[in-house]
Amino acid sequence: MIEVCCGSYDDALASERGGASRIELNSALYLGGLTPSLASLILTKKNTNLKVITMVRPRGAGFCYTDEEFETMLCDTRLMMENGADGIAFGCLTKDGEIDVEQTKQIIDIIQEYNGEVVFHRAFDCVKNADEAMETLISLHVDRVLTSGLKAKAMDGIDMIAHLQKKYGDKIQILAGSGMNASNALEMMEKTDISQVHSSCKSWRNDPTTSGEDVNYCYAAAPHENDYDVVSEELVRKIVNSVC
Repeated sequence: MIEVCCGSYDDALASERGGASRIELNSALYLGGLTPSLASLILTKKNTNLKVITMVRPRGAGFCYTDEEFETMLCDTRLMMENGADGIAFGCLTKDGEIDVEQTKQIIDIIQEYNGEVVFHRAFDCVKNADEAMETLISLHVDRVLTSGLKAKAMDGIDMIAHLQKKYGDKIQILAGSGMNASNALEMMEKTDISQVHSSCKSWRNDPTTSGEDVNYCYAAAPHENDYDVVSEELVRKIVNSVC
């Protein structure tokens, strides 16, 4: 399974054309991914055959949420599931870097009302103790964990991913993400015994209105300062073919 990390409906279309069968749908990928618009979810479900896991994340930075932020997450979770999401990717931590059990359970309860897939995202990579966190998530009946092995890139965390798969893989799905592409996906699978990876398949598209004479809305570094990130159909096809 290759899961493509999408930031828009346009990205979802490119992912399906490239041969993907599951996506994680977001907005604002430059912030690590935030909750997508309902329109992007509705159009993706209407016009593709993709399995769609939608991100529920109200802001950038970390994963320790205020009551108001969490209230938004609960509302977004229900809205996404009501509008056809196949599952939700989310992550709630305490300030001490542990799984926030109560918040996690509340979101899981909503997802399971709709028989959706429960995915704990890379908030997992910020926990203090990976084994304790994994055991907590298993006890809460999380279906899948997206992780880079507690490292910036999944290939650097390959030993941890292999450990998690060996110890917990019969109880929970391990999905490797961050820096995964056609050149390393098969190696990751073979060395860890996991069966699925998560990739952004990122390319760039220019928008000449990003910069004015005295104002700019750039977020990417040179040479992409006037570009925005998109999913590349070609890169999706390459990574899918690399593991077939």
